[in-house]
Amino acid sequence: MVTIPAGRVTLADRRTSQSWEVAVSSFSLGVFPVTEALFTGAGDSPLPATGVSWTDAVSFCNRLSVADGLAPAYTVAESVTWDPGADGYRLPTEAEWEHACRAGTTGPRYGDLDEIAWYRGNSGEQVHPVGGKRANAWGLHDMLGNAWDWCWDIYDPDVYGSYRVLRGGGWFDEHWSCRAGVRRRSHPSLRIEDVGFRLARSGVSGAIS
Repeated sequence: MVTIPAGRVTLADRRTSQSWEVAVSSFSLGVFPVTEALFTGAGDSPLPATGVSWTDAVSFCNRLSVADGLAPAYTVAESVTWDPGADGYRLPTEAEWEHACRAGTTGPRYGDLDEIAWYRGNSGEQVHPVGGKRANAWGLHDMLGNAWDWCWDIYDPDVYGSYRVLRGGGWFDEHWSCRAGVRRRSHPSLRIEDVGFRLARSGVSGAIS
């Protein structure tokens, strides 16, 4: 994991033509998406773990936190609540994700798309091992393309209920979906073949065991 500096980011939703600014505290984020090897605890597959629901991702964050002697970030009951003071693994917020993806840049992407991302134009319509494309300025790989990342946030509760935010684009997406500001949504129980996640922690850095 790497430490992401504090900052501010402006989020925007093209569907509603709304934008809003969010202050982001320093936090830590995984250099790569969670791999199949880490997610399953078996084998050494370097592919991102995909077909993972939001609920699966939350449960995994808690299991890994316990395994590493950290305080779980989530309480899972009829609904999921987050303890921001916990030092365990969690999903990034949408604002944290976009701030980290941009890494100080202001354009739609942090580099040439073919150099930084697997998308429909170069993926052969299949997922690829993590880290195969150039990282952004803060050392994060695959922030765009390869697999979408789940975020903590609810997308729009008034319209879509409990649907959660997805960011980053995937291997089957056209170039216009692989941009720092693109938002997608899905039900937290759905497992989709181009959707995975990456780990965050509040205010700390360090290796994942």
